[in-house]
Amino acid sequence: MANVSIPLPRNGFSKPNYSTKRPCFTPSASTLRISCSGVAEFDGSHQKKGGLFNFNGIKGVACGILAACAVTSAAFPVTAATQRLPPLSTEPNRCERAFVGNTIGQANGVYDKPLDLRQCDFTNEKTNLKGKSPSAALMSDAKFDGADMTEVVMSKAYAAGASFKGVDFSNAVLDRVNFEKADLEGAIFKNTVLSGSPFDDAKLDNAVFEDTIIGYIDFQKLCTNKTIGDEWRVELGCR
Repeated sequence: MANVSIPLPRNGFSKPNYSTKRPCFTPSASTLRISCSGVAEFDGSHQKKGGLFNFNGIKGVACGILAACAVTSAAFPVTAATQRLPPLSTEPNRCERAFVGNTIGQANGVYDKPLDLRQCDFTNEKTNLKGKSPSAALMSDAKFDGADMTEVVMSKAYAAGASFKGVDFSNAVLDRVNFEKADLEGAIFKNTVLSGSPFDDAKLDNAVFEDTIIGYIDFQKLCTNKTIGDEWRVELGCR
């Protein structure tokens, strides 16, 4: 088991340190620290161990993603559930804009006009959402049941109350997405980066967390959701 520890100074970045300590995320007055652990391949052999923050191959790169998210999360928090949302868009074919996504500011949710997908129905959409970037999208009360959302990049999206039953989020980046009270029953988070995304009161029955990449603080919050199945609580390391 190898740990990758990336200290993040407030005023810049320094080279990563390598440690054998338990993964941790420890804010302090001068630094933010993200640590990720996973399987190391040094001699060509492959060993897989259960536990927190599994890595395969190039997954160490995800640590950099988590580190960047840790820095930006404080400045760009997930939309609060009590925040007033804009009126529902009257734009014709607004739901079809999901098939294009946000093309100008994927990481920070910058947009020229809101990507309003509220109340849209993408049930069993297997082609047009894959690999898209619905960043900063308003998704509350939308239906994505059974959709293929592999490799999507969702940053700062508001998906409270949306339905994602059986959605495949494999190899996706879900950064600061508000999943409060969303229905994620049977969703697949395989090799998925989860950073700064709250799952308060979300339904996670039968959700799959295989090789999920998640920061320590986010992991602690996720484990408070009691709908996660026993098998995946063990996989994640929830106590």
